[in-house]
Amino acid sequence: MKTWNIALIGLGSVGRGVAEVLLGDGRFRIVAAADSKSGVFDSAGLNIDEVLAKKKKTGRCGDPAWPAARIAAEAEYDILVEATPTNAETGEPALSIIKSAIMRGKHVVTSNKGPVSLASAELLRLAEQNNVGFLFEGTVAGAVPILRGIKYGLAGNKIKALYGVLNGTCNYILTRMEEEGLTYIQALAEARDLGYAEADPTYDINGTDAAIKLVILANTMLGMDVKLADVKRTGISDLTVDALWMAEETGHSIRLIASLYPEKNLLEVSPRLISKTNPLVVSGTLNAVTVETEYAGAITFIGRGAGSVETASAILADLLFITDKYDR
Repeated sequence: MKTWNIALIGLGSVGRGVAEVLLGDGRFRIVAAADSKSGVFDSAGLNIDEVLAKKKKTGRCGDPAWPAARIAAEAEYDILVEATPTNAETGEPALSIIKSAIMRGKHVVTSNKGPVSLASAELLRLAEQNNVGFLFEGTVAGAVPILRGIKYGLAGNKIKALYGVLNGTCNYILTRMEEEGLTYIQALAEARDLGYAEADPTYDINGTDAAIKLVILANTMLGMDVKLADVKRTGISDLTVDALWMAEETGHSIRLIASLYPEKNLLEVSPRLISKTNPLVVSGTLNAVTVETEYAGAITFIGRGAGSVETASAILADLLFITDKYDR
């Protein structure tokens, strides 16, 4: 059995989750790793515990002379796993790093929404030209296999509509406001304390994160050509506990719903009043997406939409897809 050498770019929450999932898996060996300030490379395989311990102690995982871009361009590996934070405006530096790896004939798996939402067509074309895989299941709905579910599970079906909860942070906040009567500020603070919200949660709260995922779904699964600016967005910061309780009195709940109607070219993220019996009314950080199809009817995907190991699960699935397809 071949052991595939992995270059792991990004040692934040998702990167650490990938390291944890791959630890002890004989099919993979992490030979290079990089954070935002440095990198480390060993063709015999890294001791990832020592790498993470060094980063925790010094703030760097390795040598500043080996940044992520140099590892992508010069180190020897089979698959680059790119797991750095999203830059919604330019996709950089991840976009250039991914291009560099693909043009060297290396497979790439990423959980980074920026490059995929901005340049999926270009990156997929580049990957095809270089006969390598470029996969990104972890960019949408964390552990929920929504991309593969649509592409393969619903193959042949015309997608009439797609809508659901695509941001776990907002869903957690709304759940806590509804169930415990917390104010928006209190629920947001709790989400931060538990690690569900970033230090700057603007992208989550104003609907941008869900909108980026909608763009990825539209362009990569439905053959559309849309940009973030094409998505109408309304966030949750103005919602009050009273509004949620009034909804509950009528058997409804309020959730931040991302919706896509391809025939109308309509993409929107906004708080919606929906029946409590609707499968989209999920709790906590769960994601839920309903896909209306031509033959299969309405199919709803539900699962953990964020988290270190949960997103790493999606990355592992992409890695195994590549090893199965290209190990021939």
